[in-house]
Amino acid sequence: MKLYDYLPSGNSYKVRLLLAYLDIDYEWVNLNVVQGETRTDDFKTRNPVGQIPLLELSDGRRIAESNAILYFLGEGTPYWPKNPYDQAKCLQWMFFEQYKHEPSIAVARFIRNYFPKARADELPALTERGYAALGVMEAHLADNAWFVGGGRTLADISLYAYTHVAEAGGFDVSRYPNIIAWLDRFSDHPRHILITDKPKG
Repeated sequence: MKLYDYLPSGNSYKVRLLLAYLDIDYEWVNLNVVQGETRTDDFKTRNPVGQIPLLELSDGRRIAESNAILYFLGEGTPYWPKNPYDQAKCLQWMFFEQYKHEPSIAVARFIRNYFPKARADELPALTERGYAALGVMEAHLADNAWFVGGGRTLADISLYAYTHVAEAGGFDVSRYPNIIAWLDRFSDHPRHILITDKPKG
């Protein structure tokens, strides 16, 4: 199994987290997104969209999109709920993450890290939408320790990746005590890794 990745990417980090939690060995290929290494003709033969993460199986089959990879790896494990309702709720939060959360918080972080002047005019709208997404999470966590059921699921993994680095996008997460407590709970895992940790493979 091979993971095409970019170390700072939260979308890739989700996959590395689950692989670490499941104690799965894999080959790691780091591609620099900013330098265009995912837009080469060679990489596009693997993923025509030119994005990471990309999971390549030992038989050559490939899966793109971070949350699709999470499902492939997580189905049948403790991180995927057993009953259909909780499975649907897990998907609900994973769709929320990709539609409401990641497009604002992750993009704001990317702009502040790489294009703080050239794309500064995009930040106010991204900030407003990002705080709205964090507000939804904070309200849910007021009455729930986790996003689905009684423990860590793919929904939590999906949302943790960019939430825990939201401050790098200019977001004041300290305003959300329920999120802060959830971040602490989530990271309390015997095989937890940091976004900056390079895989051994």
